[in-house]
Amino acid sequence: MSERLGQLLVRNNLITSEELQKAMAEQKSSGGRLGQELTKLGFLSETEITEFISSQYNVPSINLKDYEIDTSVLKYVNSNIAKKNMLIPISRSGSNLVIAMADPSNMQVVEDVRFVTGFNVDVVVASEADIIDAIKMNYGTRGLEGQGSVSLDAKDYDFEDGDDSGTFGDMDDDDSVVEVEDFDALVHGAVDTVEVIDTSDDDDSSENVEAPIIKLVNGILIKAIKLGVSDIHFEPYEKSYRIRYRLDGVLRKAMGLPLKIKNAITSRVKIMARLDIAEKRLPQDGRIKLKLGKTREMDFRVSVLPVLYGEKVVMRLLDKSNLQLDMTKLGFEVEALERFKDSIHQPYGMVLVTGPTGSGKTTTLYSALSELNKEADNIMTAEDPVEFNLGGINQVQMHDEIGLNFAAALRSFLRQDPDIVMVGEIRDFETAEIAIKAALTGHLVLSTLHTNDAPSTVNRLLNMGIEPFLVTSSLNAIVAQRLARRICENCKEKVDVPAQALIDIGVSPEEAGEIEVYKGKGCSTCANTGYKGRVALYEVMKMNDELKELVLNGASTIELKREAMRHGMRTLRQAGILKIKEQVTSIEEVLRASAAD
Repeated sequence: MSERLGQLLVRNNLITSEELQKAMAEQKSSGGRLGQELTKLGFLSETEITEFISSQYNVPSINLKDYEIDTSVLKYVNSNIAKKNMLIPISRSGSNLVIAMADPSNMQVVEDVRFVTGFNVDVVVASEADIIDAIKMNYGTRGLEGQGSVSLDAKDYDFEDGDDSGTFGDMDDDDSVVEVEDFDALVHGAVDTVEVIDTSDDDDSSENVEAPIIKLVNGILIKAIKLGVSDIHFEPYEKSYRIRYRLDGVLRKAMGLPLKIKNAITSRVKIMARLDIAEKRLPQDGRIKLKLGKTREMDFRVSVLPVLYGEKVVMRLLDKSNLQLDMTKLGFEVEALERFKDSIHQPYGMVLVTGPTGSGKTTTLYSALSELNKEADNIMTAEDPVEFNLGGINQVQMHDEIGLNFAAALRSFLRQDPDIVMVGEIRDFETAEIAIKAALTGHLVLSTLHTNDAPSTVNRLLNMGIEPFLVTSSLNAIVAQRLARRICENCKEKVDVPAQALIDIGVSPEEAGEIEVYKGKGCSTCANTGYKGRVALYEVMKMNDELKELVLNGASTIELKREAMRHGMRTLRQAGILKIKEQVTSIEEVLRASAAD
């Protein structure tokens, strides 16, 4: 604000250019604020500066020294944010929170306060000196030196692990912790207010319940973002209401909430996702777009499903900033990556990626599309749902309820002069038939199937009714994949494992005695799980002449697998063993993610 304020003061003839330069020089040497230096040098008074800012931005001004702050509203804005952004909440009326600021032009901070508190925010301007005094009196003096304006982000909150209530804290950069409302307080506040709701005409009752519920839901979402979870589950049962997070592919209980607030939480999520809050008998799907700070955005894919004791809500977190589109960092081994790249760079044909839900198929397909995304090519995708927006690619969201399914989209794509087509999933004969015809008529087709491994994908297509000669003519390659959790680098330690345990998972007896096995001990970095992040295991089966001959002769999945391995295909289990050798994952994860060869 300093430079902008100085220029405005000069422009309005309240100070001269020479006075501004002198004040800015003092500011640079002292590290203070321009308003303080102008006052210290006697060029302007605090009152004159405040009144000027008030008139310039058309915001009311107050004298905080003569104003009695309602201390009950201090809990809505934590001290860290107040100190860093030179603001303080002073009163509340219904759903409106009034804050005093030294810089009312900083609308990003105003928006962030509105997001965190759930209130409409009204701004008044007060002098910097008065705000500092008010913060010292109400919050304490720590952290007031050299503060600058920041946006609210997940880093402004601290959540204790190992506590089902999920402590909602306030972290300073200097490791000082200032206690503010925690989840327990929010939960109990929400319960208290839910209990007083009735059918009377009390206008303030809805606002009373709204604020705690909004803060509680926001806290749950921010905690999930901070931990890096992929899904949030809100689950109502007969005698409990459970929140679970899926972290690195494994569901863990995050907290337990009172049953009394389950409907209020579900309604809040529905409002955020723009769903029908009155509809409680049918499933609904929606999306929430959340802005964190100035640059980061997070999408939540929301699914609401009526269950026995209410409505279960599952939210999938889609963080584009974490989307990995660099193939070399996905987990491919060198030879497997070369095979995959060679297959997707063919002028036509089909490449299939297989695996269960949540195995990273979409990420692999997106990385392939990113590799292929050139100005000279028309790339079209049919997805359900569209998880991430990719620049330069024409993405179509499926809507089965109006007849826009994968087969219908594919038919339309072929009239849109495509070069590369991606189909979210081949679910039936009709979609498979159109995709194969597209691959045979000069288009590169990428898609997914739900099969256990690469060789079994061929028989899955045959069982759908596709003729063997069409399969062999169209298929370039099949990629099977799984996700295994990475060992936490912070608590990684070597463990003694009997050689027989390695032999049992497929390691040769000669190698078993030479491999060093590691495991995560468990620490605060990995939430005491021993794992942090995930790595993909890949099985790439490129269709060569020998494999095509076997398919035409009706060979079994086992025969196809043996032939593919003879030509250098590394199975999912072998890929997992290689990750054990590289000290990336553990024996337990390889057993969980892959079947024996």
